[in-house]
Amino acid sequence: MTNKDILNIAMKQSAIDLNCSAEDFLSVENKIVLSMPNKKARKYLTLPFDCNMVSYGNNIVASVRSDIADIAADYIKKYPVEHCFETPNMNVLNDKLSDYGLKICFMAEYFLPDLTNLKKLPCLYETRLLKQEDFSELYIPQWSNALCEKRKELDVLGVGAYDGDNLVGLAGCSADCDDMLQIGVDVRTEYRRRGIAQAITSELALEIIKRGKVPFYCAAWSNIKSVRNAIKSGFRPSWIEMTVKSKDFVDKMNGLS
Repeated sequence: MTNKDILNIAMKQSAIDLNCSAEDFLSVENKIVLSMPNKKARKYLTLPFDCNMVSYGNNIVASVRSDIADIAADYIKKYPVEHCFETPNMNVLNDKLSDYGLKICFMAEYFLPDLTNLKKLPCLYETRLLKQEDFSELYIPQWSNALCEKRKELDVLGVGAYDGDNLVGLAGCSADCDDMLQIGVDVRTEYRRRGIAQAITSELALEIIKRGKVPFYCAAWSNIKSVRNAIKSGFRPSWIEMTVKSKDFVDKMNGLS
């Protein structure tokens, strides 16, 4: 597997998620497509999208519902790619969508492994490879980034860091789609800044690749700790996404309803 292979697999999965062609992400022209359900889409996505915009750096592919297609098209035509994913320009889109009961909700940066930098990093503590049967007692708030209680069946592999018999760090991955596994990581507060996160993230990424799958990592742009961990672990920024949800959904997330 090469870096090019990894990127192609990611683009193919994004194409499934968005109902477009993988080649669309390589164009210099923006593209609007109608969102459709797909059984091979990432499991945590709710399809069809109201509006989801993705860029691998060249252009924007927007997967939308039909009644807001013109709004999305006008927006991505008006502003440069990178500005479409930041304020103040995002406020223009948000204002237009408000008439349809919609708001911008999620914004995230996605990372893929760079095989020229990915390697097993040293850890001050013993690390152990964990399988699905080892997770049963770990669905607690402390490990909520590494594991997902709502989708336990997708948590397939992990690497734990242990101080004696005490689990102090956990990287887990979920089988969100056929060819890619998403990594999440948690470290106990008192054990942070000791290189544990990058050690268990890099080890898990290598284990995923050994199994013929592509690891990927997601972080909010503002989560500097998580972004630093991705880069230190041998990952690099690969694509970005901005997802629109209903006003009720956003308000609920904000504790307003």
